[in-house]
Amino acid sequence: MPLFLPLALQVVSPAAAPVPATTYILAGRVIDRPGRPARGATTIVVRDGRIVELIDGHRPPADRGGVIDLSSQTVLPGLIDAHVHLASDRAGQEGLLSEFTEGPQMHAYEAQWNGMKTLRAGFTTVRNLGDDGATLALRDAIARGWTTGPRIVDAGRSISTTSGHMDARLGLNDDLRDHPHTDNLCDGVEECRKAVRTQIGRGADVIKIATTGGVNSRIGAGLGAQMFNDEANAIVQTAHLYGKKVAVHAHGADGIKVAMAAGADSIEHGTLMDDEAIAMMKKAGAFYIPTLSTVNGYKERIARDPNAYPPEVRKKIDWRISITGKALEKAVPAGVRIAFGTDAGVSKHGRNADEFELMVQHGMAPVQAIQAATVNAAELLGLASEIGSLEPGKAADLIAVAGDPLSDVRVLKSVAFVMKGGAVVPLQP
Repeated sequence: MPLFLPLALQVVSPAAAPVPATTYILAGRVIDRPGRPARGATTIVVRDGRIVELIDGHRPPADRGGVIDLSSQTVLPGLIDAHVHLASDRAGQEGLLSEFTEGPQMHAYEAQWNGMKTLRAGFTTVRNLGDDGATLALRDAIARGWTTGPRIVDAGRSISTTSGHMDARLGLNDDLRDHPHTDNLCDGVEECRKAVRTQIGRGADVIKIATTGGVNSRIGAGLGAQMFNDEANAIVQTAHLYGKKVAVHAHGADGIKVAMAAGADSIEHGTLMDDEAIAMMKKAGAFYIPTLSTVNGYKERIARDPNAYPPEVRKKIDWRISITGKALEKAVPAGVRIAFGTDAGVSKHGRNADEFELMVQHGMAPVQAIQAATVNAAELLGLASEIGSLEPGKAADLIAVAGDPLSDVRVLKSVAFVMKGGAVVPLQP
């Protein structure tokens, strides 16, 4: 009996030459473990998708077979974006309309398209923090070799309270309110435990919740706390019981403190972080993901269409643009751990590296920003033994750029070479 695959999974990998058993990468300079001094000319030996050895100098094999010459480039680990939404590159009213005019099959294709834009930009791993399930399927299709894309850590549907930031019914008229899924909504301890178990049952790698309102929420309910302590505690305890980390969308300081008191693992956005919230994060060792480049997406869409967002959302966007980066300026000198995340989908997929420039503008040294997108993000995702640095035994995920990103992070916007799992990624569609 023939095997028929769902249409959204019938995407084939781009044609490529057979991968040699052993590849020798001749690098001009190597940032093998960001935060440590860079290496000079180096030969990186790759076999069966993994790094075997880093040898000082250029040592190609005698027959010159399987050699990739990056001798004029700086090589560093594949980058990690710890906050994306691959299933859409649209937002505001356009994004809302697509939910009703396009089905899950189209969203699955869009997720793959956005994933490839991300991979070609040098981001070999992403943490996808919420959509309708298209990216869960994409994650598995990539892992099976059915299609090409970044390594994905996925949250399934994001969880919030009724009328919270993740309630997809916000702003809809009563005739349409039965359309969106509601199994990600919870009120009270028992419902919140069940909501977590539901996403774990769907295959989620990580749990994403919202303890505050959101900029893009289609109501004017503000950005303060929208979840009680006992609800947040129930979510975090249940997720940790199953070995899953918890990422928390939180703008207001009160919602950050609710999340930290519950033992959450990361704070996303953190726009109104105060000194007490910073102290709680530092004590817990939680990561902060600033998602500064959301403002780029807002500015671009508004420039194209001043009515791209409804008035109650536009008011919050203008505020977000005015305050962006101020929390990071406080968190960095306080010693809060920072991981790289863009909220791509709000900002544009494939433009992930814009975040580096904003991180440096708001208080991070270039090396700190690169650490955030490599060793720090790998630790946050629980993948430090697999990715985040170029060391023997780890996955051969690496990129190359012209120039020195330790002096000018903007060079990371123009990636010249990408390898994921030992396979060279074509940089043109």
